[in-house]
Amino acid sequence: MGLLTIGVFAKASRLSPKALRLYDELGLLTPARVDPVTGYRLYAPEQLEQARLVAWLRRLGMPLARIQHVRTLDAAAAAQEVRAFWAQVEADTAARRDLATLLIDHLSRKDPAMSPTAKPLEIRYAALSDTGLVRESNQDTVHAGSRLFAVADGYGRQGAPASAAAVDALKRLETDSIPADNLLNVLEDTIEQAKQAVYGIAGNGPSDEEAGTTLTAMLWTGSQLALVHIGDSRVYLLRDGELFQITHDHTMVQSMVDEGRLSPEEAASHPQRSLLIRALGQGADTTTDMSLHDAQQDDRYLLCSDGLSTVVPAQDIRRVLAEISEPEQAVRELIILANASGGPDNTSCVVADVMEL
Repeated sequence: MGLLTIGVFAKASRLSPKALRLYDELGLLTPARVDPVTGYRLYAPEQLEQARLVAWLRRLGMPLARIQHVRTLDAAAAAQEVRAFWAQVEADTAARRDLATLLIDHLSRKDPAMSPTAKPLEIRYAALSDTGLVRESNQDTVHAGSRLFAVADGYGRQGAPASAAAVDALKRLETDSIPADNLLNVLEDTIEQAKQAVYGIAGNGPSDEEAGTTLTAMLWTGSQLALVHIGDSRVYLLRDGELFQITHDHTMVQSMVDEGRLSPEEAASHPQRSLLIRALGQGADTTTDMSLHDAQQDDRYLLCSDGLSTVVPAQDIRRVLAEISEPEQAVRELIILANASGGPDNTSCVVADVMEL
C-alpha cells in the first residue's frame, strides 16, 4: 500500500486533518512525506498505530507534551506511564470532590452550629510532643484547644520556628467567630497567613537552606470538623472500632504508590519515604487539601506527625486508640510506642474525642 493522503489518514486514525497538522507542527506525528509542490501531507500506513495511540491518549485528556514522551517508550513502559497519568487524574478528581463538598456547604450557608444528631456534642482532647531518641531538638509544633487541633512538622535549619509560625497563624481560629457562610474563605485566608509566616521564617535563614513545615489541622465547628492538610502528618479516625486514615500523604513515595510504581509494603521501607512533594515553604508546592467531616458521638480523632506513623504499625495505633479511654493516657502511650521503635524522629500527637455534651 502506498502513502495515504491526509484526508484518508484522518479517517483511518480518527484524527481530524486540523489535529494532524497541529501534531506535525509540534513534532508529535510527522508525515512520511510532504509534497514539495502542493505542501500536502502524506502518511505511511504503518503510522496508523502511532496515530491511533495519540488519539486515545488525547481522549484521556493527556497533555501533548506527555503524549510525545509516551510515543518514545516501548509498550510496557508506555502502559506504566498511562497508569501513572490516570492515577494522578483520579487523585486530582478526589481533591476537587473534597473542594466541591466544601463549596456546597459554603454556598448553601449550612449552619455548623446545628448538629445533624439529636444530641449536642463536645470535644475532649489531649496533646503531647516528644523529641525522640535520635534528634537533638524538636522541630514539631502541636496545639490542642477547644476548637483547633494542629500538628506541624518543620524541616531544615529553621524547621522549629517554621512549624511554630504556621500553627500560630491558625490560633486565631480558636477565638474568632466564623459565620457558616464564610467558613471556606476564613480557612483559605488563614492558610495564606500561615504560608506568609513560614516564608518570613525561611527568608531569615541562609539562602541555600531550605526551611518549611507540614501542617495538618482540624477546626471544630460544633458538629463538624474542617480539615486542612499539607505534607505527611496524618489524621486517623477511629469509628465503631475501625481505624481510617482520612488524610493523604504528600510524599514522593506515596505518589509512586498511587501511580502503581510501588507497593505499600515497598513504600514503608523506601529510603526516600519522607521526601515531600507538598509543604509550606519557599519553592514548595503549597496546595493544601481541605475537607469537611461530620462528627458522630464516640468518634476519636488522632492527629500525628510522621514520627509516629512511620515507625508504629497501624494495628498498634488502633489498639491504643480503642483500648485506652483517656486522651491524656492515649497520647502518652503512642509516644512510648514510637520511642520503643527507636524514636528516630520527633513525635507529636493530638487525640480528640467527640462526646455528648
